[in-house]
Amino acid sequence: MEPIRNALLIRGARVMDPESKFDEITDLLMGDGRILKIGAMAEDDLSALNIEKSSLQEMQGKGLVAAPGFVDVHSHFRDPGFTHKEDILTGAEAAAAGGYTSIVLMANTKPTVDRVETLEYVLNKGKQTGIHIYSCANVTKNMDGKEQTDFSALYDAGAVGFTDDGKSLMDAALLEKAMKDAAALQVPVSLHEEDPAYITLSGINRGKISEQLGLGGADRMAEAVMVKRDIAIAIKTGAILDVQHVSAKETVDLIREAKKKYPQIHGEATPHHFSLTEEAVLTYGTNAKMNPPLRTEEDRQAILAGIADGTLDMIATDHAPHSKEEKAVEFGKAPSGIIGLETAFSLAITHLVKPGVIDLMTLLERLCYTPAKVYKLNAGFIREGGPADVVLFDPEARKTYYSFRSRSQNTPFARIPLFGEVECTICDGKVAYVRTMEA
Repeated sequence: MEPIRNALLIRGARVMDPESKFDEITDLLMGDGRILKIGAMAEDDLSALNIEKSSLQEMQGKGLVAAPGFVDVHSHFRDPGFTHKEDILTGAEAAAAGGYTSIVLMANTKPTVDRVETLEYVLNKGKQTGIHIYSCANVTKNMDGKEQTDFSALYDAGAVGFTDDGKSLMDAALLEKAMKDAAALQVPVSLHEEDPAYITLSGINRGKISEQLGLGGADRMAEAVMVKRDIAIAIKTGAILDVQHVSAKETVDLIREAKKKYPQIHGEATPHHFSLTEEAVLTYGTNAKMNPPLRTEEDRQAILAGIADGTLDMIATDHAPHSKEEKAVEFGKAPSGIIGLETAFSLAITHLVKPGVIDLMTLLERLCYTPAKVYKLNAGFIREGGPADVVLFDPEARKTYYSFRSRSQNTPFARIPLFGEVECTICDGKVAYVRTMEA
């Protein structure tokens, strides 16, 4: 048997696995892209596993948590077509810095990911990064909501789900057919839920702040009416439904009730929706503009409750890069969205774990295990023989973000002291990111 070269040993970390609930301070050995052993390692153990000691890399994990690499099922890397905002390489760098080893990309690029050739471009470029890049394909051609794409061909080419994120699917009959086809493939349909009939101006909640600024806004019912319709279609067709970036209390209630009888309904909570309210628009302007918008404190508390009880079972970043110039215009003309991959973990520690909304193991379920399970990715757990995708982090460290690896810098979370810092991200047993003084 050939010796295992370039193995990586983490000594004395708190190893946490959200699948088995394993939680112990011990050693973690990786090699050949997989986890070789969880447990105290002696010289004899290394010999028994045929580790080439001269090439063994050791890391000190004392005081740190070793967890599965984070999994984001909702990111925009803008490639192809909008690479002045982000591309697959810079997006992957930002992801690794945030502790992510698996990313599912959205399909609202130019051209859109509505055909095999574009999907292959995305996946092939993703192989040039140090992490795992997956992609959804579009539900409809050119995201025009009129003609369904070839689900079977796109699935065979590697699509892990279907979405027209950025636009809502208004044609219920088309969506029902699409959900039937997705159900046959057993992959999720992820939906942006905003009915334009309830929106005067997107990106800001219709309420006291929009009235104060004279901006119209997006009413909360824009989301709720769509979610109610689409839950019913999912149950009828047997589809796996991912309700994206939930913003409103009514939506949380709808998902909670639906999950009682139909567990294939899933809900995303974004860090910005569980951290901020519509008041942020007054402070951060267009860097607090997103679709769906930040809403009230009552909505934020409902999202926190949904995360706690598993109604919102996935934390997804909706990483949405835009250039400084694009955001530096009047509110109504600015694009919606903020970057999120690098700050998501710290925001989760600060707003979820530290206040006791959820414990650290539950956070890992929402960040790693459930997203991977819903999208059927080989990720989200730490198990001997499993993938060597690991993040080392310090949940007690103080972290302030002054700059970002993303090509864009559009965020309200710069220069704000937070808790939780990623020290190292390992993918396939190789270091994809290590914290530096400059970070």
